[in-house]
Order: sequence, then structure tokens, then C-alpha cells
Amino acid sequence: MSSATALPSPSIQSQAADLAEGRTTSVALTEAALAAIEAAGGDGGGAFLLVDRAGALAQARASDMLRAGGVVPSPLAGIPLSVKDLFDVAGQVTAAGSRVLADAAPASQDAVAVARLRAAGAVLIGRTNMTEFAFSGLGLNPHYGTPENPAAPGRIPGGSSSGAGASVARGITAASVGSDTGGSVRIPAAFCGIVGFKPTQSRIPRDGAVPLSWSLDCVGPLGRTVACCALTAAAMAGLAVAVPRAVDVAGLRLAVPGCHLLDGMDATVAAAFERALGRLSAAGARVVETPMPPIDAIPALNSRGTLTASESYAWHRDLLARRSEGYDPRVGRRIMLGAEMTASDYIDLTRGRQALMAEMDALTRDWDAVLLPTVAVVPPRLEELAEDADYFRINALVLRNTSAWNFLERPAVSLPCASDGAPVGLMVVGKRGHDGRLLSLAAALEPVVA
Repeated sequence: MSSATALPSPSIQSQAADLAEGRTTSVALTEAALAAIEAAGGDGGGAFLLVDRAGALAQARASDMLRAGGVVPSPLAGIPLSVKDLFDVAGQVTAAGSRVLADAAPASQDAVAVARLRAAGAVLIGRTNMTEFAFSGLGLNPHYGTPENPAAPGRIPGGSSSGAGASVARGITAASVGSDTGGSVRIPAAFCGIVGFKPTQSRIPRDGAVPLSWSLDCVGPLGRTVACCALTAAAMAGLAVAVPRAVDVAGLRLAVPGCHLLDGMDATVAAAFERALGRLSAAGARVVETPMPPIDAIPALNSRGTLTASESYAWHRDLLARRSEGYDPRVGRRIMLGAEMTASDYIDLTRGRQALMAEMDALTRDWDAVLLPTVAVVPPRLEELAEDADYFRINALVLRNTSAWNFLERPAVSLPCASDGAPVGLMVVGKRGHDGRLLSLAAALEPVVA
């Protein structure tokens, strides 16, 4: 089956068309989203940490009044979206999924990405759950609970943007704002059977978001379709909000990395990946497995410490000194690894990264995109992560394929692809700074692999 067919909510394009033709109103769309949250236990099955019912309805009424007056700022106008708890929203506390920030003062202004969505007319209905401080690919949160995975009951939603993925997969919103440092948009997209887009880092400002790693952090959307992600990302980037035109699949040059990122696939993922490649080849694309030595060099380069650990420790060290007992122990343990990294190791790592980025740019110059499974395994069951050793082992495997492209600073999209079991994601990796081209490629591949 294809997990992409299980979503009940309409896309942003569909909602925008209904609004334009007078078949619905922003208030009606917002009330439906709020009702879906309420029907799933009042928090959307654990997807939401805060539901701004009054604020959302006020935004929706204002949107309907503006539309009646002929003011429609973008295709997002009047459409409900959700925002990860990592981002500032004026008047709300940015807890980043943690108890240690829950008593912080409310934000005085919106994060830049949030402000741009508001200017585009989107209705912000609430804050979504996440792994504490965005430091895990699994989506577990011992403080506020782990969101249910609507596409794979009994299995984890993926993280760190766990609530964002669940919000879209449950049909509450057509898109949600997330962040991606090592896969935190693409992993929950793959695990929840939806689309996730990690842009080139500079495309969307990170101002007003709690940082994890300033070298790697990206702001990106999760959505029902590639178009949902493209529209939301364009608004956050301050670009014209438009749907990308799909390219012709026939003649595309698609590389499959012959490296360790294809190791350890479970049977469901391997079958889905082979099926997707077969469909693309049948559609006229040239799909070739090719060696990619820069990817195989990444683990050794990270062997003396990682950018995420060192940079998160720099941000958290004072807070940890005061309130370490309030952290999720599994998150605190990973942050503390940054204390062991020396300045010279950090410099060697950043220089080595730049060299691998340049090498990879040259190696993939003649390819339109790189294809691989978003995650090597289907979403694990919650009970598989009870022991710390299993948690850290599975977390490393889940993050492996996605984090390589953060390290190499490549934009990437996770597409749901036909699976005989739990949801599986196909990752389409583009060229640095060529995000528009990547989205056009992803829009073309989307119906072929679904």
C-alpha cells in the first residue's frame, strides 16, 4: 500500500481553491482543525503542546474579512498551520519541548519564519510537540509524552519534529513548520507517510528559534504534498508563494550512492526502495548507482566529536550547570559529549567538512539528484527503545542517512513511496542553493513513487 493515500485532509492547494471559490471560509477550516485536535484527546494525539483556539479563530475571522475586501496576500491566506515548539510566537513561551524552559518569559515577537507566515495570511493554530531541544531523530519526549503516529499505530513518529509530522499525518493541518539539524523534518515525514523538505540552510532565517547546531540547523516544512511544502517554505523564505512546476521525469539523471548509507536496510525499506527505482527507470529516468567516497569519509571525520554535540554544549552549558536534573537524561547525555571536544578538533572538523562539501559538489555536478531511503528502517515500536543501549543504537541508524546531507549542506526532500508495510520515505537530494530545482524534481517524482 502507499501511505500517502491515508491522509484525510485536503492539500493547501485544495483549501486555497475552496476559499477562492467561496466553498468554505477560513473560520470553517480553522474550526475543523481545532475539532480534529479535540477529537484526538484534546491535544491531537499528543501532537500539540499548546492549542491557541482563541488566537486562531481571531486570525481566521480577520482573514475572511480581508478576503471579502479583496485582500488575499498569498495562497496560504486563511489556511491553518502549526508551528514546532522550537520557534518564537509572540505572547507564547518557547519551551523547545523541555521543562527547563517552561517557566521562561513569553516571546516578545515572532521568529522570522513565523512572522513571514503570518504576513502571508496563514492561521497559526498551535505549537507542536518535539524531542527536547530537538536532539534526537526518534521523537520521544518523557516530559510531555510521545505523539502517536497516525500512519503507523504503535510505532514512533520520528523526530525531532514529532508533533509536526503527526499534525499533518492526522489531517489536522496540511503543513507544519519544523526544523532539521540531522533529519528532524525528513525522518518524521518518512515515518508518518508525508513529505518533508530540508532547504539549503541560508534559504530560511533561523532567527527566533532555539538553536541546536548553528552549523547545521535548518528551518523546513512538513506537508501533505510537495506543493504544500513548497508553498510554506517559499513564504518562510520571503519568496513568491507559488507551486513549483514539475519537470519531465524522462531523461533525468539520478544517482544512487554506492556507500554505507545503503547498508542495514530492513526488508520493507529495501523492497520499497527497489520498487521506487524501478518505477522511475520505467518512466524514463536514468538511475545509476555510483561510488560516493565523501560520504564514507564522514564517520571518521566525526570520530573526535560532532558539530551538534559541541555547538549544543556551548549553548546549554550554563543552563545545564543550573538545571541539569530537569533535562531528559538521554538528551543531556548527548549534549555533554560536546564538553569533551577540543578547539583544535572542532577546527579540524569544520575544515574537513568544507573539503568534503567541495568534493561532493564536484562529484555530483552532472547528476540531477541523489536518491536513497530517507531512513534505513521502518519506524520502530516504542517498546524497542526502552533500554538506553537500544535507544542510542537505533537513533544513530535512524539519523544516519539524513544527517549526511546536513553535513554536506544539501537540500533534500523526503517523499512517501509505496510500501508493503509501515511507511517508507524516498529521499531526493539536490544541489546546494538549487532548492527550486529540487522541488520541481520532487514534484515530478512524487506521483511516480507513491
